[in-house]
Amino acid sequence: MWEGLDAVDWAALEHSYGSAEDVPALLRRCAGGDPEDADDAAFELVIRIFHQGGWICSAASAALPFLVRLAGSPEVPLPTRREVTELVWSLAAEAGRLTERFVDPGWQSAWEEALPKVLVLLTDSVPEIRRGAAHVLGVCESPGELVLPALVRCWHAEADPATRLDLVLALGRAAGREPAGARAGEALELLHRLLDAPEAQIRLAAVHALAPADLNLAVRQVGLLLEAVRDPSVELWRHTSLVSTGVKGVHRWTAALFTGPSPTFTLGLLEDHPDVDQRVAALAQAGGLLARWRSASTALLPALSARLDDPAPEVRFRAAELLACLGPAAAAHADEVAVLLGDTTARDTGERATVAEAALWALARMNDPRCLPGLIELMAGTRSGFARSALHHDPDRLHDAVLPMLHEVLGHLPDHAELLVPAIGEWLDADTSDHVLNYLCRLLADWGPAAKAAVPRLLPLLEDDRTWTAAANALAGIGTAGDGARDLLLARSGSGEPRAEVAAWVYWKLGGEPGPALEAVGGVATGAGIPRPALRILADLGPHAARYADQLRAMTADNDPWTRVEAAHALWATTGDTGTTVPAMTSAVQGLAEGTCLPVMLPAVRYLARIGHAARPTAQLLRDVLSRDQRLRCYGGWRGFVQDEAIRAALEELLAACD
Repeated sequence: MWEGLDAVDWAALEHSYGSAEDVPALLRRCAGGDPEDADDAAFELVIRIFHQGGWICSAASAALPFLVRLAGSPEVPLPTRREVTELVWSLAAEAGRLTERFVDPGWQSAWEEALPKVLVLLTDSVPEIRRGAAHVLGVCESPGELVLPALVRCWHAEADPATRLDLVLALGRAAGREPAGARAGEALELLHRLLDAPEAQIRLAAVHALAPADLNLAVRQVGLLLEAVRDPSVELWRHTSLVSTGVKGVHRWTAALFTGPSPTFTLGLLEDHPDVDQRVAALAQAGGLLARWRSASTALLPALSARLDDPAPEVRFRAAELLACLGPAAAAHADEVAVLLGDTTARDTGERATVAEAALWALARMNDPRCLPGLIELMAGTRSGFARSALHHDPDRLHDAVLPMLHEVLGHLPDHAELLVPAIGEWLDADTSDHVLNYLCRLLADWGPAAKAAVPRLLPLLEDDRTWTAAANALAGIGTAGDGARDLLLARSGSGEPRAEVAAWVYWKLGGEPGPALEAVGGVATGAGIPRPALRILADLGPHAARYADQLRAMTADNDPWTRVEAAHALWATTGDTGTTVPAMTSAVQGLAEGTCLPVMLPAVRYLARIGHAARPTAQLLRDVLSRDQRLRCYGGWRGFVQDEAIRAALEELLAACD
């Protein structure tokens, strides 16, 4: 087992945490008599030798032969053997992805020497190790001519169902690395025969194995794919090394075979199924499709609506949540959603959100007033499943079916502000936490004059050092307050006062003079420029702030796109300069023409729409964006849908302003 271990100068090698002198002891512990300690040692090896990937360290090259020996040793505890095998395939896959400069020079020779021993693992007595070996041979970069004969031979001898799946996938990958020839031809012929195999999951594996070289195969075999992923035997994939996932993951993995917005596969998944996990997984996949392609909503909406009366609460919740994501596009189904307002069944998840709350969210997105009583009740303090903090989800993950924060729900109801403001005022009185105060004041500011009934609740907050900033911003948006408020704000705008520029700006917004705001902004400006919040203040002050034009013009060339956009907007608002400002803003939004959407682009497009005709070149650049079917988003979950709607609305304003 350890022949040659002590001959290695481990101290001269390195891993992710520095010197590799600790590696020999970890390797020996993996083969020790204590299974728990062996597992801990294997985990430590993964952390040190692979960590998060990105390079193949010199310790990995030196450790590889010993890792392969551990994987093949029956005396080593099975969990440790699995962990070590996973480490080998992680390294093999990473080495194939990285450029040469990130791979230790000794890796290639170490891998070539280890490969025959990896091939031996295909015949190990333990199925998990055989699966891991197949995975290694699938992800490595060794030519197919070296591995295909062993994979084909083992396929014919293998009896374990899960291992057979890993072998099929490995055959497909290895054949893809082999130039056209007899060996690749034999493997491909075998894979094509497996499309007619009696086992549904073998047929599914064959499609996955062949699809990289035949991009239309999934479309031609959609019936086969649906039959397989909806079959109870799909659970077999949990035991494989390459996929190792349940129904939801197999749905997503298989859906990735289809390019473009074709909803046929997802519609097939949404057909009724006796297994609740299948129905939940189908909705998760539908969410992923809808998050990417706008046109999919037309085909999927009836199927989503049909799941609103599903016997499983999680299915009803997810159907309502997806209709909320679609919002205005799903408004025709508001009556079916409203039926769920009395459904207080909770999800079996940590946040305990209810089906009724998903229905409230959906109706709010549809601007349907039937959500108002329930939302007002929740604002009174009823414990709810709405999020406690702002959650941002990875747009590349399967759709996250979660609810927003309550104030975010209210933000979609500006048409009903006058009915909601009294309840918001009571909420402000009952909950004095900083984050609730800030959220609600921001909401009132967004609603503007429609929220004027909240002014009496906001005025006392101006006297508190902790709460005055949030209240002042709300009053600025609402646009009204008494003389007493202006006096308090003017007092806070003096030199040396914290956030003096905010106080002075709100003082001006409420009818005061612009001078204090101009002086306060000067107090926060530095040689590096003007802070972004102060740039927005200058834009609001307009021509009053013309004295800052030179600084603003210099900042329109800043490397940070947010700074560039806000400085350009302020420069235009203060001077009317379009020659500098339009190109600066255009540089931040031009990625939209290729389908890239970043948060900074929304305010930039809105500012360009305000500029109007002078922004016509930018409008021409972006004219075709609205016809793109892909959603314009960089957020996951419901935020991605809202982001797409917002940027498209802003683009429509820009085009209208420039026509």
